[in-house]
Amino acid sequence: MNQRKRKTELLSPAGSFDAARAAVNAGADAIYMGGPLFSARAFAESSKTDMLSDTIDFCHLRDVKVFMTLNTLMKEQEFKGLSEYLRPYADRGLDGVIVQDLGVMKLIKEEFPELELHISTQAAVTGARYAKLLKNLGAHRIVLARELSLDEIKHIYKETGAEIEVFAHGALCYSCSGMCLMSSFIGGRSGNRGRCAGTCRLPFEVYDDNGKKLNKNNERYVLSMRDLNTVSRLCEMIDAGVYSFKIEGRMKSPVYVAAVTSVYRKYLDMAMSQDQDVNADIAIKVAAADMKMLSEGFERGGHTDGYLDHKNGREMLTLTEKPELRVHDEGIINKLKEKYVDNDIKLPISGKAEIRIGQVPKLTLNCRYKNIDKEVTVCGDTIVSAAEKRPVTREDITEKLSKFGGTDFELKELSLDMVAEEENGAGLFVPVKALNELRRTAAEELKKSILAAGKDFVR
Repeated sequence: MNQRKRKTELLSPAGSFDAARAAVNAGADAIYMGGPLFSARAFAESSKTDMLSDTIDFCHLRDVKVFMTLNTLMKEQEFKGLSEYLRPYADRGLDGVIVQDLGVMKLIKEEFPELELHISTQAAVTGARYAKLLKNLGAHRIVLARELSLDEIKHIYKETGAEIEVFAHGALCYSCSGMCLMSSFIGGRSGNRGRCAGTCRLPFEVYDDNGKKLNKNNERYVLSMRDLNTVSRLCEMIDAGVYSFKIEGRMKSPVYVAAVTSVYRKYLDMAMSQDQDVNADIAIKVAAADMKMLSEGFERGGHTDGYLDHKNGREMLTLTEKPELRVHDEGIINKLKEKYVDNDIKLPISGKAEIRIGQVPKLTLNCRYKNIDKEVTVCGDTIVSAAEKRPVTREDITEKLSKFGGTDFELKELSLDMVAEEENGAGLFVPVKALNELRRTAAEELKKSILAAGKDFVR
C-alpha cells in the first residue's frame, strides 16, 4: 500500500480578471485564460479587453501558474502577427500556451522555447500513437479528448509517460472533441475559431427515415449533454496517470469558478492524502453540501461522470428539461462571493521604518511566502524636521505605514526606529502625504522585485 506521492494540478478557468481572482483565492494551482485574439472562447470577457498581463502578475505573486489559450485553428495570414502578439505575455512571465494548430506549435517552439506547450483537447488526442508523436515534437503536456475512458487514459499514460491533463468538471460537447462542425454549418460560427453557438443545446425533434417521430415532447434536448462531474472519481483518475484536473468554464461567472475550484481543491487534497490500494474501494464519498455547491454554481440538467466507464447513453443527456442556468440558494452564492470572489489572498509582509530628524524617512519591507523571500528598502523625498507645533507620534506613523489595503500585501509586523531631536525634547514632524507615498512606493517596489524573479517563484 503506497501513499499517492505524484504531484497533481488543479487548473481553473478564467474568462475575466475577477474569475482569475476567484480561482486563485479558492485554491487553484494554475489558471487558463485567453487574450484578445486566437482563443477558443471568442466571446469571453478576456477576449474583449486585454487583462491577461494583469492576471499573470496577480497569479505569480500568489504562486499560481498562468496558461494562455491560443487554441483556434489559424489562417495563413494570421501567422504574420502571431509572434508580435505573443511576445508581451512571454516577457511578462507567461508559463505556457495551449494550442491546437501544429503550425502554431512549431512557431512557439522555435521562437518561445521558454514557454510550455500544451496540446489542446481541440486536437482530439484519443490514442497513444498521436500522443507520443506530439510529445516527440515538443509538447510538454497533452490535454486528452473528453470522450476517453479510464482504461484509455491509463493506456496513453503507460505508453507515453506524457504529462496528462483531462477535463474533470463542466460542460461536455455532444460531438468528439475539436471535431464538431454543427455550429459552423448551421450558423456560420465555427467552434474551431472560438465562436461556437452551442447549437446542440437547442431542442430538436427526431424522425426516422419514414418520417416517424422518435422522441417524446418532453424529451427534446437530445443533443444537450449534462455537465461533467468527476469529483468522486479523483483517486481513480490519479491512478490512471492524470496530472492536471481541468475545470471547464471560461464563459461562466466568478461564483461558478469559486464554487467548483474550492470543492475540487478539497477532494483532490483528500485523494492525494489517501493510500493507494488496488483492492480497496477508492471512490471518494462527497458530502451532500459540496455536491449542492457544485450544482448551485452551475448545472445543466444534472451531472454525469462522462465516459470514464461507458460510451454514450441516455443518462448523459438532459433530455427532459431545458438546461437550467439559474442559481437558487442565495446564501451559498453570497458565502462564495464573500470568501473567494471579494477576498483576495494577501502576501504576509513585515516592515521596519526609520524616521529620524534631519534624514529622509526609510521603509524596509520583507516578504516570506511559500518559496518567496524578498526584501526592499525605499527612501522618501522629504527630510524629517523638528516639530514646530504638534509633533507626529509613534502611533500616527505606525497607522499610516500599516495601511496596505488595496495592495497585494498584508502587514503582519512593523518595527519603528523613531529618533526625535534630543535638544529640549522637541518632537519630529513628517507630512502624512510623505508617509503615504513612502508606503505606496515600498509596496510597488516589493511587487516588482517578486515579479522580476519570474518563474523562479512559481511551482
